[in-house]
Amino acid sequence: MVAATACGGTSKAEGSGDSDDGKGSGNGAGGDDSSLTIAFSPEDGAESVATWDEFSVTADGGTLTEVTVTDPEGEEVPGEFAEDDASWTPVEHFANDTTYEVTASGEDTEGRAATETAAFTTVAAEATVDTSSMLWNWIEDGGTVGVGTVVSITFDKPVENTQAVAEAIEFETEPAVEVRPHWFGNQRVDFRPEEYWAPGTDVTVKFRTRGVEVSPGVYGTRHNDRSFTVGHSQVSTVDVKKLTMDVQRDGELLKSIPITAGSPGKDTWNGKMVVSEMFEETRMDGATVGYDYDLPDVPHAMRLSTSGTFLHGNYWSSNDTFGSRLDTHGCIGLKDVQGRGDSSTPAAWFYQNTRIGDVVEVINSDDDVIAPDNGINGWNMDWSQWGAGQ
Repeated sequence: MVAATACGGTSKAEGSGDSDDGKGSGNGAGGDDSSLTIAFSPEDGAESVATWDEFSVTADGGTLTEVTVTDPEGEEVPGEFAEDDASWTPVEHFANDTTYEVTASGEDTEGRAATETAAFTTVAAEATVDTSSMLWNWIEDGGTVGVGTVVSITFDKPVENTQAVAEAIEFETEPAVEVRPHWFGNQRVDFRPEEYWAPGTDVTVKFRTRGVEVSPGVYGTRHNDRSFTVGHSQVSTVDVKKLTMDVQRDGELLKSIPITAGSPGKDTWNGKMVVSEMFEETRMDGATVGYDYDLPDVPHAMRLSTSGTFLHGNYWSSNDTFGSRLDTHGCIGLKDVQGRGDSSTPAAWFYQNTRIGDVVEVINSDDDVIAPDNGINGWNMDWSQWGAGQ
């Protein structure tokens, strides 16, 4: 089977003279000597063609050998041939309101070649939807992340065709691992494997939502690739009863750090939480959680939940607090100094040895397990439920 290749434009049947304007009709024999008929559906000149599942090329009296479909910038649309090489269909959506040029070549049963060309224009979108992902706000394309990384995609409009949209976000991994989507509502889809990523895994996320009808008349626009590499495995276990955090890297205990956590009635969530943002210094206040505090210079802060759970440096509690009593509004506190300038403090050390996607698991707290959509904490949902109801 022949693969589709690059290059559009006008062409003619081998061994024949020019047609009227050098462009085939797309419905007749491709050349004077060839009995092959190449047909386009819809026909040459069609307008308002659907971005998916409408366009195809077929051959009657022979087989196709090459099909190219290109947009005005020369970008190709990949496609595939049927097993008998008698037809070709695209494997990605077309862009909206775009004119594509098609060149199709083939041979009849006696090996005589023919080529036809056509053009068509796709349907315009009534509205478009865009996406965002916090992950690439914090790492460069190709950057290194922790083993707990969950790729969370947010859409700026509601999505009705959730299955088609999820299928248009493809994962290529080395080594191979199954990655599944799970929708939280109709504007957020998260992707993860069954277990934490294996260190050293290379991941490419292929966004192909361009031309996907996410809801009637509303189409996606994104068509790009983003990648990351999974670094070493770092999972830190916070034991609220013992008031310690054991930092393990690749299965070995790196350090045990005394901590403080949520005081009674302000308990810290249990569960597996993933570091999604990191700030050397940030402002924190109790507005979102109903507590009266405002700290403009919290050092070495690492976000663990959307609702405001952080693991951060704490300079306002006395030194004997850490490892001995609960003294926060739900965050996990490590000893630190005001101004974030002392690199020898426990909080500074942990910050310097942490990356986006590292895991912090809290155990033995009096609170519930954190919800899987409160942050990028989908590891708290069983794999049998992950992806259900897509």
